[in-house]
Amino acid sequence: MNAVDLVGSAVSNTFRAKTRTLLTILAIFVGAFTLTLTQGLGTGINAYIDDTVTAVGASDVMTVTKPSDSATTIGTSDDGPAEYDPDTIASGQPGPPGATVVSLSPDDLDTLEGIDGVLRVQATKSIAADYIEGADDTKYVAAIGGLVAGQTVQLTAGEQPDDGSDDLQVVIPVSYVEALGYDGDTDAVGGTVTLAVTDAVRTQHAVEAEIVGVAEESVASPTGASITPNSALTDELYDLQNAGLPDDQADRYAQASVWFADDATDADITALKDRLEDDGYSGVTVADQLGTLKTVIDGIVLVLNAFAIIALLAASFGIVNTLFMSVQERTREIGLMKAMGMGSGKVFGLFSLEAAFIGFLGSAIGAGLAILAGGAISSALSTTLLADLPGLTLIAFDPVSIAIVILVVMVIAFLAGTLPAARAAKADPVESLRYE
Repeated sequence: MNAVDLVGSAVSNTFRAKTRTLLTILAIFVGAFTLTLTQGLGTGINAYIDDTVTAVGASDVMTVTKPSDSATTIGTSDDGPAEYDPDTIASGQPGPPGATVVSLSPDDLDTLEGIDGVLRVQATKSIAADYIEGADDTKYVAAIGGLVAGQTVQLTAGEQPDDGSDDLQVVIPVSYVEALGYDGDTDAVGGTVTLAVTDAVRTQHAVEAEIVGVAEESVASPTGASITPNSALTDELYDLQNAGLPDDQADRYAQASVWFADDATDADITALKDRLEDDGYSGVTVADQLGTLKTVIDGIVLVLNAFAIIALLAASFGIVNTLFMSVQERTREIGLMKAMGMGSGKVFGLFSLEAAFIGFLGSAIGAGLAILAGGAISSALSTTLLADLPGLTLIAFDPVSIAIVILVVMVIAFLAGTLPAARAAKADPVESLRYE
């Protein structure tokens, strides 16, 4: 009996006792269904977090600030009012509301560039816009954000702002589209808006920019209220805002972006943070900001997977029982096969394949129904409980993960079938033929 015949016999023998086999498959189905759903939950949430990371910052960029020794929040300290420090400045992000840091100067930027492991440095230019005005001539309050290389905005229409272009470009939040006088996200792309800033001598300046994209709401920008300019528009607004300031006051930055090698290990990044700290700076990566959240999600999925594995282990006892009974019922058949020259190895393989096939059926059916159920659940939640998290597919399925689930279940089933298969392989042909 060749391999193909062996597989064919295993498949046909599986359904000799249909009810018993069906109950065993059902037990496996429960575990495979649960395992597939929990894997999909982890895949969906982690994919959303990964998408959000690109909106928070690039993976090879660190946000660097210079913490203040005299004040942790504006006007307060642990021992009462903090002493005024003319070098402090509102930190922005990261940090709690009201946190202050020592402002970074051009000399600080040069110092950062000289630290081992730093590839390049870019100051973060903070812009306080007076208003944004669209096609209907109504002025609205607006917050100006910014991007660093490698960072992207999650869009509903249009494209990312081009930092290599000299044109003044901006991405507006989806919540601003209708207010600015546009019929929809696509209609807004190609339109223009006016942004106004006030300089140091209280002169207001208005700048016109082209809308190149519309940003959706996300975890990174839950209110959807941040206007994102390209580098050319950022520089234009920043220069106008600082007009009239003394030179030593114009170049003051709350934070800077520091690039390091994209293949840097965790140990390399930690060492870089230590070197920054030695020079009086503090560095935070995207992984630091979102890594804890991802760890919690992975932990929850791991616990849920453990319950699914327990269900599969319980189902494996059903496989053992099913095959032990099958061996007993087919004792004479086993004796006949061995008497006709079928070796113990092939007998063992035959029953092991039956166990693996039972595992395959249970896992395939469980995974298939889990995909259908997961898609329905995600679709329902995206319009109800998760409507405030656009772009989130709560339960998403990766073909590789599904294949791994099926293989894991088949391996468990195969291992469960080795004991009855070994009993069949050791059967004495003469005694088996005499069995009643």
